[in-house]
Amino acid sequence: MGIRDYSNKRIPLLGQENNALTWLIIINSTVFILLNFLKIIYFFSEIPQDLFQHQIVDWFSLPASFVKLASRPWVVFTFMFSHLGVWDLISTLLWVWGFGYILQDLTGNSKLLPIYIYGGFFGAVFFLLTNNIFPVLAMRVDYTLPLMGAGSSVMAVAVATTTLAPDYRIFPMINGGIPLWVLTVVFVAIDYATIASGSSGMAVAHLAGGAIGFVYIKQLNKGNDWGAWMINFMNWIDNLFNPEKKEAGISQKDRLYYKNTQPPFVKTTSVTQQRLDDILDKINQQGYNMLTDDEKAFLKKVSKEEL
Repeated sequence: MGIRDYSNKRIPLLGQENNALTWLIIINSTVFILLNFLKIIYFFSEIPQDLFQHQIVDWFSLPASFVKLASRPWVVFTFMFSHLGVWDLISTLLWVWGFGYILQDLTGNSKLLPIYIYGGFFGAVFFLLTNNIFPVLAMRVDYTLPLMGAGSSVMAVAVATTTLAPDYRIFPMINGGIPLWVLTVVFVAIDYATIASGSSGMAVAHLAGGAIGFVYIKQLNKGNDWGAWMINFMNWIDNLFNPEKKEAGISQKDRLYYKNTQPPFVKTTSVTQQRLDDILDKINQQGYNMLTDDEKAFLKKVSKEEL
């Protein structure tokens, strides 16, 4: 697939257009602020915290019971963006930024979000199945702690990134760098140590998230992008509100040839802003390593010429 060159070093630009990593950080942070703002209101209103759990948190977190889930099916999606604890949020954002940046550096911006969502979704599925299939767990399913947080999603991103580039080096100043798989082992150890006191369903959910991250990359290496439909759908939604969609019906010849005001036989530089923008967009969407040799040479030339 042409995504195995790990030598590319680029600055992590969180403001980059269509950067899935930026949106994941924004969404997780926004939901955290919303939940804690409501929690503060309940506290100063002297409303029992049990009511806050029942009236607010239960509508964001994933219950272990299928009966409860039937009354709020959207939580299959919202739980993976919901955090109440400050350290839970900080650790999630740090891990998703670390692994997510490497993943986007190698594959572009269109793989991180699907892997994150797939990890959360399959984590939810196995969380429910674990708590309802095994009799010893099903007997107390109504009292099982709900699933909340991005644990399964981050596990999917971590395993997917490591599967893609296990020998990717981080902290190169330390004896030539630390292999990515070492960081992943540390992450998994911390993750399972953290949920050791939780339910078995949570452990299985995180395991399922890691498994789907592994399978996703294996399929991607075979040319099957499971996240393409998701990105296409979001692009379609975005185009509904995009003012530039009116340009779609204009033919290339009208756009490029018949509106040209440049007089003939005038020497112009071969480095054009439009081509540069197109190449930067390609890096943004697919990653630097998907550029052709000609495009890489063009970028090198741009750095030496003035547009």
